[in-house]
Amino acid sequence: MKNKNNHEFSFIPIGYVKSDFKHRYETPRQGVLAGDSISYIQLEEGNNFQQAIKELEGFDRIWVIYVFHLNENWKTMVNPPRHLDKKVGVFASRSPHRPNPIGISCVKFEKIDGLKIFISESDILDGSPILDIKPYLPYSDSFPESSTGWVRTDIDEKYIVDFLPAAADACDWLEKNAEIKLMNFARLQLEFKPSDNTRKRVSNIGAEFELAYRTWRINYTVDEHEKKVLVKNIHSGYTLKELSFPEDKYEDKALHKKFNKLPF
Repeated sequence: MKNKNNHEFSFIPIGYVKSDFKHRYETPRQGVLAGDSISYIQLEEGNNFQQAIKELEGFDRIWVIYVFHLNENWKTMVNPPRHLDKKVGVFASRSPHRPNPIGISCVKFEKIDGLKIFISESDILDGSPILDIKPYLPYSDSFPESSTGWVRTDIDEKYIVDFLPAAADACDWLEKNAEIKLMNFARLQLEFKPSDNTRKRVSNIGAEFELAYRTWRINYTVDEHEKKVLVKNIHSGYTLKELSFPEDKYEDKALHKKFNKLPF
């Protein structure tokens, strides 16, 4: 970064995040919606960080400042997810597409094991470089009566996401055999506005809906009255004809062929 006074600032990461969230579309819109997923910050060795984290265990939450390392550009105007049909200025949003790709998340502190800081309720992607860690102080960091501008606090619009046994079994198999966490992804994607087929990964299939996750498909129904989503089945995004072709762009056709032989 260089400002008008020709000052430059460079930062060396103090560590990196290890998380189940490998891709941007897997992350919750806010960390508090991440469910039971546990991540950890692996601090770099050789910097005496063992002393730097002393007394951190007395805090319930910590601020984590990190880099949006997958972003290569920024935008002056962005489309916030699920809230508006119009764009807002990037500085009026939490978008990762910023002039300086710096993120800040208030996460739940779990424990310390050596140079590993375990956290939950985090929306930080796997591999994100960590710049700093600070304790969260409710008396100075919380302002619950503050106006939130264009942002609606729509937590009451949250849907319950359930799985039929066959769908749950398919998710368990994919997690155990390929580390694909479809159940967590489905919950994150469908707990708000699950029938919104204007989203690029959601489509209508008759009276049902289909959610795409890379080369996998998740079929579900929505009960608007009860505010419930029922995931009915998981299936391959490849047709049988496509699976017969030798091209394997995502190097996963063998997995799909094995999956298709299972009784899900």
